[in-house]
Amino acid sequence: MNLKAAKGDLDSKIFDTINIILLVVFTIIIVVPLWNVVVSSFSSGRALAEGGFIFWPKELSLENYQAVFRDTGIWQAFFISVAKTVIGVITHVFFCAMVGYGLSKKYVRGRKFYVAMGVITMFFSGGMIPTYLLIKSLGLLNTFWVYIIPALLSFYDVIILMNFFRNVPDSLEESAKIDGGGDWRVFLSIFIPLSMPAMATIALFNGVGQWNDFMTTKLYITDQSLYPLQMMLYEIIVQSQTQSMQNIGSVAIQTTTKGVQLATIVVTTLPIVVMYPILQRYFISGMMLGAVKE
Repeated sequence: MNLKAAKGDLDSKIFDTINIILLVVFTIIIVVPLWNVVVSSFSSGRALAEGGFIFWPKELSLENYQAVFRDTGIWQAFFISVAKTVIGVITHVFFCAMVGYGLSKKYVRGRKFYVAMGVITMFFSGGMIPTYLLIKSLGLLNTFWVYIIPALLSFYDVIILMNFFRNVPDSLEESAKIDGGGDWRVFLSIFIPLSMPAMATIALFNGVGQWNDFMTTKLYITDQSLYPLQMMLYEIIVQSQTQSMQNIGSVAIQTTTKGVQLATIVVTTLPIVVMYPILQRYFISGMMLGAVKE
């Protein structure tokens, strides 16, 4: 019996050691390339020209960031990114919550039909060209609202909220209606506060998606004043590659454009990298609070 227990403890220690080793290797694979991008963005053109992997700036320089921030368009793009992320997340979560609340009620006529239609849209879409023609017919081309209105509904998020609303006791809704509360009052005062864990999950992932999205701009926006940061990064990389091809023999231009690319990547990703742990902390605490319901 003791031999079996000792063997079980040994197997457990070996398993834990393997898990730790895999975790360390996985962390290194993720962190080292990110660290290289950040360090290279602070390196001078001479250090970048030498090539090789850089763990620390050989020649510390802020020229790349000065070149990025000299472009006044970067501030406009930052404002557009923040605005479309904040407005997009709020409207998306609220709209999906309204649809999910309605579809969670068994007495709603045609509920199964609406759910079936929504599920179909998760697997089939009209395609890029029909979607473009729809956006054009709605007058959303070259408008800020092309970032918001098409992204209002995700039936996957509706299903998450719909199932969450079903777990709310009917007695809460009945007592609120007895006290004179209507559907809007019940939805805003009872279901929204109780569904914060699910809504926090949706808001977190939708916010990251909104911040990183540039295909919407690529397809529907030609006005550069409406470009977000991700589209600015795309334009800088494309322009840098074009300049490098036109000036193949010029090492200075190639290294400068590479440094600007790296600096732009850092500026673009830094806000969401900073905000993600903060949002995740509130998201986890919200899940713990929502998990202890009577």
